[in-house]
Amino acid sequence: MKVNTNLKLTEKDKEKAILFLQELIRINSTNPVGNELEVATVIKKYTDQTGIHIDIQPFEEKRGNVLVHLKGKNSKLKPLVFSGHLDTVPVGETPWTYDPHTADIIDGKMYGRGACDMKSGVASMLMSMLLLNESGNLPEADVIFAGTAGEEIGCLGASKLVQAGEINDAGGMVIGEPSNGSVYITHKGALWLKIITHGRTAHGSMPEEGTNAILHMNEVINRLKQSNLFDEMDHKLLGKPTFNISSVQGGVQTNIVPDQCNITIDIRTIPGMKHSEIIRNVHHILEELQKEIEDFQVEVEVMQDLPPLENPTCDFVELAQQINHDLYGATMSDRGVNYFTDGSIFNESLSIPIIIYGPGNEKMAHQTDEYVDVKQYLDSIHFYKEFALNYKG
Repeated sequence: MKVNTNLKLTEKDKEKAILFLQELIRINSTNPVGNELEVATVIKKYTDQTGIHIDIQPFEEKRGNVLVHLKGKNSKLKPLVFSGHLDTVPVGETPWTYDPHTADIIDGKMYGRGACDMKSGVASMLMSMLLLNESGNLPEADVIFAGTAGEEIGCLGASKLVQAGEINDAGGMVIGEPSNGSVYITHKGALWLKIITHGRTAHGSMPEEGTNAILHMNEVINRLKQSNLFDEMDHKLLGKPTFNISSVQGGVQTNIVPDQCNITIDIRTIPGMKHSEIIRNVHHILEELQKEIEDFQVEVEVMQDLPPLENPTCDFVELAQQINHDLYGATMSDRGVNYFTDGSIFNESLSIPIIIYGPGNEKMAHQTDEYVDVKQYLDSIHFYKEFALNYKG
């Protein structure tokens, strides 16, 4: 492998790349709603007149995936897939210093919702493909950009791509989530549960006539905390799994005994854990409470079930690490991250190596005053160009 330093961006390339990212950030594609089709339309504007094939695939009002296909020299090789989601989380209630949809650049940082997570990753992947096409320096294998909708609310678009078989012949995938200059080879899974306790209403002055669903939920919470479900588990790159009770809702008003209460639970899992086993253990805990507590009624809903991602050491991983080392002096050691990606969906169905590499510090994701370092964004375009040219299918 030889890193070609001549692939560095010209000033004209940099200007075009910055304008492209700003245009994407200025589109409000927050979930719920999404509005990813407007993002796809801007992407189409940049690919038109280039000869690069683009396919926009709507599946809901204002929502859809997009595939951008750069033909390589050898159609017999398995394609390289660059992937990124087009939606963002909401802006939130805390006031921003800079408008979240104007993409202001202040002291080398571009601010806006999605600047880090992950419109900069989307823009840098696409710019690498556009610049390779423009230069005539085409990769050996085809490169496909798979832009997905609805990632922030359950990887909806990734599931649809897999079901349609759109990228089933891929040889490997890079997901452009923020990695702060590192190559990540593993991430945690996400199992989100909703537990609902049911009671019986009564007048607040006569609580003995009702069944208090909130008090029953209190027993559920205490028992789950005491169970120590994951204490013995650990992963060399991801550490321990986590268990977070993230919301509680119950009751109607002060003078009524509440007949319903629900909690949501966010469990982040590590490779080797089986989500089906966790669900069985939770059911067992609740069944024990039913035996112990009179009129105890409870149900469990699975809201999200995304397995962890893990790659064995392979040429694909080593290629990414080597390029990142040669370009920017980054460590060659394996690394992992706690958030989940569309890779949970793709890995389960495609059985291909999947790494995570993208501009932005992952700690800025979902934050007020989210930003991406502009230099890091531009550097990532160079990385993707190098990766595409050195990937051999």
